[in-house]
Amino acid sequence: MRQYQLKETKEVKSIVCNRCGREIPVVNGYPREGVFSADYEWGYFSEKDGEKHSFDLCESCYDEMIGGFKIPVNVRDDTGDQDSEG
Repeated sequence: MRQYQLKETKEVKSIVCNRCGREIPVVNGYPREGVFSADYEWGYFSEKDGEKHSFDLCESCYDEMIGGFKIPVNVRDDTGDQDSEG
């Protein structure tokens, strides 16, 4: 005898860059280019205590954002190269 379980799943249908508004292509629930996604819940000692902020950036907008940092982001190359900055 076969028994079945009904499963509900969410699949990403579309992703839109919050900065420039460009739609990032999605195929079978997976983005087809680089997307930076942030989810942050603000805590104590913040004016946003209890708020959760979420956004997505296309790779170009991410590059522009970090280009303005006084201290560069730490970049780790997972292809086997050593850590670098910038």
